[in-house]
Amino acid sequence: MSDRSSPPRPPAPNPTMGPTRPASLVVAGLASAALAWLLVSSFYADLPALPWLPAVTLAGLAVLEAYAALTTRARIDRRPGREPVEPLTVARYAVLAKASSLVGAIFGGFWAGLVLWLVVERTKAASDDLPAAVAGLVASLCLIAAALWLERACRVPERPDDDEDDELGR
Repeated sequence: MSDRSSPPRPPAPNPTMGPTRPASLVVAGLASAALAWLLVSSFYADLPALPWLPAVTLAGLAVLEAYAALTTRARIDRRPGREPVEPLTVARYAVLAKASSLVGAIFGGFWAGLVLWLVVERTKAASDDLPAAVAGLVASLCLIAAALWLERACRVPERPDDDEDDELGR
């Protein structure tokens, strides 16, 4: 008789979510900027005037995430007058922050490519679209900053007794 049992499988990796890597945001932004330059240089004559709504939306999201970062950090630190925060809420904020930083990088890259193209293009339509494009770029950068701040605010602070356990090898 032969043993037909399969070899033991290695244990499944424990899924974890780490902090956002700046390199990932830079790569997403550069790819988006290149795509924006390509699309705008091909189709700009067929496009209507740039709307302000995307810039306003990104800026509003940045303000909301900055406020969430401020209040979440205070609630995690259990500052006086603040209610403790639900762990699931913190997890949701962390996922929101990671997604928003990537969205901000993609939009920021797009707006940067568009701004660069509009600066090079010397037409009346391009100069009219430039303020909305710059506002979109600034709002995207603000969203990235607010999202990274929110992500950092969601970190669990180290307890003083954790340092003692590390020194003792536990």
